[in-house]
Formats: sequence, structure tokens, C-alpha cells
Amino acid sequence: MNILLLGSGGREHAFAWKIVNSQNCSQLFVAPGNAGTASIAKNITISPTDFNTLAEFILLNNIEMLVVGPEEPLVKGIVDFFQNHPKLRSLPVIGPSEIGAKLEGSKDFSKRFMQRHGIPTAAYETFTKEEIEKGLEFLKKQSLPIVLKADGLAAGKGVLICHSLEEAELNLKEMLLESKFGQASSKVVIEQFLDGIELSVFVATDGKSYKILPEAKDYKRIGEKDTGLNTGGMGAVSPVPFADKAFMEKVEDRIVKPTIKGLEEDGIFYTGFLFIGLMNIDGEPSVIEYNVRMGDPETEAVLPRIKSDFVNLLHAMGTKNLSDYEMEIHEFTSTTVVMVAGGYPGDYKKGNEIIGLGTAGKDNKSIVFHAGTKLGDSGKVLTNGGRVMAVTGIGPNLDLALQNAYQTVSEICWDDLYFRKDIGQDILSLKK
Repeated sequence: MNILLLGSGGREHAFAWKIVNSQNCSQLFVAPGNAGTASIAKNITISPTDFNTLAEFILLNNIEMLVVGPEEPLVKGIVDFFQNHPKLRSLPVIGPSEIGAKLEGSKDFSKRFMQRHGIPTAAYETFTKEEIEKGLEFLKKQSLPIVLKADGLAAGKGVLICHSLEEAELNLKEMLLESKFGQASSKVVIEQFLDGIELSVFVATDGKSYKILPEAKDYKRIGEKDTGLNTGGMGAVSPVPFADKAFMEKVEDRIVKPTIKGLEEDGIFYTGFLFIGLMNIDGEPSVIEYNVRMGDPETEAVLPRIKSDFVNLLHAMGTKNLSDYEMEIHEFTSTTVVMVAGGYPGDYKKGNEIIGLGTAGKDNKSIVFHAGTKLGDSGKVLTNGGRVMAVTGIGPNLDLALQNAYQTVSEICWDDLYFRKDIGQDILSLKK
């Protein structure tokens, strides 16, 4: 079939790589894509939020399935748009409805959903600008550290962990009164801090049936040993050793099943991926957050481990036949290291030439996924974002997978690049 994929990051390059390797894909278009997707599919210069132009393209090019990578078009209602389109309402669109996307688009909405359906999560209260004094009083009653979350989308940077009351008060004022995260922080969720080990669980659903994909652990902070500012993600590993069979059974029974049932009970149309950010607290799972799409860079670690046909998985979701799909998983370990532009997640330079891509990852032990890249006028690959590359190493164990990832990382360079050298080391130390 002809497929259109929306997005331009490492997640979308990983999706494209899986899709074009399926015998069920005739042609793949990516809007807008990056230099990596351009090498395996056809990029088109349409914004993922320009729904009318996307509809015209879909009709002209006989697109038979639309796969939505990032969260923004979902939160803005792309699924509802096509469900109401007179000529395209039967098009399989992989993603939830606008109300379903609020599970990510509004932290307050998702916390109320979890409370309503008995899903374990941290205690919380939500405050607006008009309630700033109540919020400041609420902070004084909290134990440290205190978690502040911008209610809306903030590109993975809207969560602050404050280690003193003064820090929490200052950040709450900046978020509500000074729009620290723009419109995203017009509401702020103040949340109990959960002390445990974090991981991500991914679920594919057609609204009734579900399949649990391989789990992953990501590394959000810019600095080694998880220091410094939050980023969109500096690396990931899959599988996660502390997510053993007993723990994952608890996740399925206490979180996945009541979430899918809750969506159905609330009349929320949901077809696509659900990312569940979890905390493992002495073997007990608690939800940190929902995302309504695959995570990045976890996708680059998770998708290589899916052995069964990925296009069949997407189509089974989109046509509500997921119960018939047989999920097969590779036993190997995959580890992803993200290479970023110097200065990220703050200011950084674009347009640096990337060297070494011709030979990197040609040994079948690693895969190079492009994120913030573009093709220059002379055909050179240039940096075009903060997170530039995601390199995934594959191996029979964590040690070898990391070796393979970092070997390929060492073959790629550009001016002022940065990457963390300690991805996976916390898990290795746990195993010793």
C-alpha cells in the first residue's frame, strides 16, 4: 500500500526504516521528513498540521494509510479532521482522536483520567494564574523534592524537580505569571515526587484490543549521571532488566488493562500508540505520564526489536483487527545514543556539515537514525536541530550493544557535537 508518515525526527526515521522494509509497503511518503528519510522514502514539504493540504496530497497520491508520528497534529485534531472528511473518513489514521490526545496535551486531564479509573499515580493538585496564592500555600505542605509540570505540551521540557521550597516557589511564579513555558504553563500540576527507577512501556491499541511492545528506559538529562537540564532524551535501552515478568504482569493488570477499558468507558476514540511513563517503586508500578505516540529516542531502541511485520501492526490498529496480529520480539538488546548540537537544550547552531555517514553503521551491528538533519544544496548532510542523530547499537547483551552504538558514534562528527558517554551504565552497575 501507499503510506504517508508525518514527522521529521529520529522516531519518524525509525518508523520509515521499519515501514520500507515491509513487503506490504509499495511507496512511503514522509512529511516533512529529514535527510535520513530522504534516503529511503520520498519527503514532501507539507507541515504535519496543514490538514487541508495533507488531504489533497492523500487524494492525489492514493494514500491508503496515514501514520502520525509527533504529538502536535494529534492534539490539534488530525484524526477528527479525517473522520469528518467527506472523501477520507474510511482512511486508516494511526493516532487517537483530539480528546484522546489530551492524555498528553493536558497533564491535568490525564491525572483526572487516572484517578477516575483507579490507575496508580502520584498525588497532585492543579493551579492556574488566578490561583497562584493557593498554589504557593500548597507548596508549603509538600515534602521535598517537589515536582512541577506544565499542563500543556512543552517539547519534553515542562517538568521541573525542585529540591527546595524556594526553588519551587520561584518556578511556580515563573510558570504561571511569566509564561515560562508559554501557553503550556497556563496551568501547572504540582505533584508528589516518586522515588524509584523510571521506564517506558509502549502499547499498540485499536481501542479494544492491545499489544504490549518492548519496554525501554530513556535518559532525559543533558549531563552524565542524570545531571543538568531536561531534554527530549539523550539515549535509551531495551529491554530493561528490572522490568521482569512479575513487574510487567502488574503493569498490564493495574495500568494497561484499566487504561484501555477507561478509554472505552469514557467514549474516547483511540487508535494508535500509547506511551506510559512509569516509575518502578520497589517492584510496584506507578504512572508518571501518558504520551499519545511513541517516545523519542525510545522508538529507535524499541522498533529494531520488533520481529513481526510493522506495516501489518499499523494496519491492524487502523482497521481494528489488532486481536488477530501476532507480535514477535527479537531477543537481542538495543541501545540508543543521541548526538546533539552543542548548547542543546538551550541555544545551538544549525547548518554544520556532518562527516562520516558514508561508512557509519554498515556492519549490521548498529543503525544510524537521523533526527535534526537536512540535505544542503550540494547534497551534504547538515545539522538542522538540537537532537541531530540517534545511533542504535544491537547486541546479544547490554555490554555489546553499547559497544556497537558507541563505536558508530565515534565514526560520525560535526563541529560542536555532544553526546552522553554513560548511557546504560546505571543498569550495568545494577547487574554487578
